[in-house]
Amino acid sequence: MKNILATIDFYGSERLIIDKAFEIAKAFDAKIWLLHVVAPEPEFVGFGVGPQYVRDARATELKKEHRMLNQFADELELKGVKAQGLLLQGSTIEMIMKEAEKLKIDLIVTGHHDHNFVYKAFYGSVASGVINKTKIPVLLVPLE
Repeated sequence: MKNILATIDFYGSERLIIDKAFEIAKAFDAKIWLLHVVAPEPEFVGFGVGPQYVRDARATELKKEHRMLNQFADELELKGVKAQGLLLQGSTIEMIMKEAEKLKIDLIVTGHHDHNFVYKAFYGSVASGVINKTKIPVLLVPLE
């Protein structure tokens, strides 16, 4: 095992996923790819981009998330595990699958939130989508 993809959503549970990925990467001397997928640009999905202040706020948010990914990667490097942060735009499941293939990922570590029926009906589950679309082993980390 040489490459682990850890998916990060920035809902406050990223440490659990990173810690589990670190545990495995340390044991196998593997590299961790920290992946955070953000929604596509509004123009891409058929909506106007809105006023400048909305674009500025979005850019600020993305820069903050990118910095956080790099900080997590730096922390892992200091602990002796190779790591790199990736911030991508697009459909979450599709981007996870594309990156997993491109990076020759051996294990995907992702979180699992227990949502109610209504949430699942409208939004689905990233964890379920990943499991259904890949042949790569997936480690689900239960999240609160």
